[in-house]
Amino acid sequence: MLIRDVRPWGGERSDVVLSGDRIVAIRPHDPAAQPDGEVVAGRGRLLLPSFSDVHVHLDSTRIGLPFRPHTGGPGVWTMTMNDRENWRSAEVPLVERVAGTLERMIARGTTRVRSYAQVDVDCKLEKFEAVVAAKEKFADQAEVQIMTFPQAGILREKGTVECLEASLKGGADVMGGIDPCTLDRDPKGHLDVVFGLAEKYQVEVDIHLHEPGELGVFSTDLILERTRALGMQGKVTMSHAYELGSVSESVSRRIIDDFAELDIAMATVAPSARGQLSLVDLTEAGVRVGLGEDGQRDYWSPYGNCDMLDRTWQLAFTNNFRRDELIEMSLAIATIGGASIMSHDVARPAGVADRPGLAVGDRADLLLVDGETPSSAVMDRGTDRTVLHDGVVVADQLAMVRG
Repeated sequence: MLIRDVRPWGGERSDVVLSGDRIVAIRPHDPAAQPDGEVVAGRGRLLLPSFSDVHVHLDSTRIGLPFRPHTGGPGVWTMTMNDRENWRSAEVPLVERVAGTLERMIARGTTRVRSYAQVDVDCKLEKFEAVVAAKEKFADQAEVQIMTFPQAGILREKGTVECLEASLKGGADVMGGIDPCTLDRDPKGHLDVVFGLAEKYQVEVDIHLHEPGELGVFSTDLILERTRALGMQGKVTMSHAYELGSVSESVSRRIIDDFAELDIAMATVAPSARGQLSLVDLTEAGVRVGLGEDGQRDYWSPYGNCDMLDRTWQLAFTNNFRRDELIEMSLAIATIGGASIMSHDVARPAGVADRPGLAVGDRADLLLVDGETPSSAVMDRGTDRTVLHDGVVVADQLAMVRG
């Protein structure tokens, strides 16, 4: 395949040659060339790595359904119970909702997804199986990892551990944890289960951390301690972790250095919260950082529209980024940064100005999008998009291409 007349990361007009699922050549655009084989018309558009949503709750989606008033209350437990009271009564069955949301994400440029799948004594494996079904339905259009996620905690309700283990036996890729202190109020017990199951089934760990200030740092230190003791370097992700930068500059620096040493990744959803660890400092330290959309207009929040280009704008906006270099860094986090969390074969951005993902030998998961520059593409969020997964066009003009 030849992708003709594109600008990789906003650079010079180029012709990009693919063989199978890899980029095999990048050369200056030649308008007179008569290529053999399949040709994708770039028309001077930007060429970027496709998006990687590494923090999304496909299992709770209401994308495509009528808008409903928000009924959730404050706090994780209250919101969890609000979801529990409402998710079964949606206008469309869960399997259809999950598949429709994943399809919409792919059509807008996301071909790598790490989705949470809530597992508890209420839904048991029903939500997990709905995400598995969507993963299988779109196996040729996107790579999907599934995290078994104890949204309601692990220790509060008898039988939760057994449900989590059943999902791991059913093929979950990642073991989730959440707020060891504030939700289960037993950080040792909670993390014993999380890391114990991860070790037993040889999967990675992703901890959902909303805990504030010093308490969040305390939980993080327990996670760092276990990661080091169990030799799980490169196998742990911290999600949210809103306030790890709120205690002091020295604590923030120490946490970032520990993340870099133990290769602990960070997944952000671009919140408006203050006190976060600096994205610039994390990136410069070599920490793998990815972006996700979190809920998709669900029982937790009315936000989310399946468009990671929108969420990249939000990441830049909430961090008050104005320089092109920093806005482009946000794009790098949203694309190849998340890909490096899902696969260690993918090169992470090595600094603020690094733009990996479009070199010879890289996987051909690609997005063509209109825009003068990468920064303008984030600001304008155009719709002239073509999406490739493993060297195959899977979507064009915000619609799936049916093979």
